[in-house]
Amino acid sequence: MRVRAIMIRILIQLKHDKRTMALMIFAPMLIMTFMTLIFGGSDYHPKIGIVNAPQSFVTILENEDAKVTFYSEGEAEESIRDSQLDAVINFKNGAPYVLLEGSDPSKSKAVLMLVQKLTQQSLPLMKPDITYVYGYANMSSIDNFGPILIGFFVFFIVFLIAGVSFLGERTTGTLERLLATPLRRWEIVVGYVLGFGVFTIVQSALISLYSVYVLHLFMVGSFALVLLITVLTAMVSLTIGIFISAFTNNELQMIQFIPIVIVPQVFFSGLLDVSTMAPWLQALGRFMPLTYIADALRNIMIRGKGWYDIQNDVFVLAGICLFFIVANVLVLKRYRSI
Repeated sequence: MRVRAIMIRILIQLKHDKRTMALMIFAPMLIMTFMTLIFGGSDYHPKIGIVNAPQSFVTILENEDAKVTFYSEGEAEESIRDSQLDAVINFKNGAPYVLLEGSDPSKSKAVLMLVQKLTQQSLPLMKPDITYVYGYANMSSIDNFGPILIGFFVFFIVFLIAGVSFLGERTTGTLERLLATPLRRWEIVVGYVLGFGVFTIVQSALISLYSVYVLHLFMVGSFALVLLITVLTAMVSLTIGIFISAFTNNELQMIQFIPIVIVPQVFFSGLLDVSTMAPWLQALGRFMPLTYIADALRNIMIRGKGWYDIQNDVFVLAGICLFFIVANVLVLKRYRSI
């Protein structure tokens, strides 16, 4: 009977916590839906630019379902440096010269296997000359995923710590006492963001330093730009975490938001190839901060790009941060109008 009483109490408690019940049911369904849509996409077909190639070679490429586009030599090199192509095949003196984009080892391997197969069929005596624009021949998966993982872990840890910490400010009555003072809502929000921000800036700097100089992740760009992106990542995650915590009543509910806020972003961060997804699903990724974080870090660390190439990502992340600062100011109306 006592066991039964405990069981009934737990069931009644869950019944009254509708948010927990909804997240327990719909969060796994949401994740499974994303996984089905993403992993159910079409196979990847390499994007290859062709310069001065024999028609017979091009025909075989097209028969292998490669996406073939004809370029002049200058246009081809410009396109591959902008990561619009996986490779450029240019026939010089009758021999294939292969220029690989190289930032994604899986795509480079797919192109190389295809080229090897085709040369064996059509040009068995010719050995292709292979050059990499970014990366290197034996580039490991961790070098490819490293920039994404830096952004993900900074975002995830700061989101969790910021949300739980701000929740503690509410549940212990600290926020309520602040709201009883003449402070304006925006002053409270900015104060919290800057206060937590000092810690998150130190944390993101240490993670970046450790990843690049201790773990020796592949790095050809400016470390200062890596630091800028990780700091922006921390600030975006901080403002989102504070915003989400306003709708929770305890730490368990804060953790329950992870499958809704964090997990879907992983699918669009670059760990999985989004180019094989449906166009509307690819468009959905543009609304997720981790997409811009991963894009900027990969451009810096793997491709060695500078400010000009990452400025759009920086402006988007700064805009997201400002948006959630304003949203947090408005959310404080739930507690007091100032």
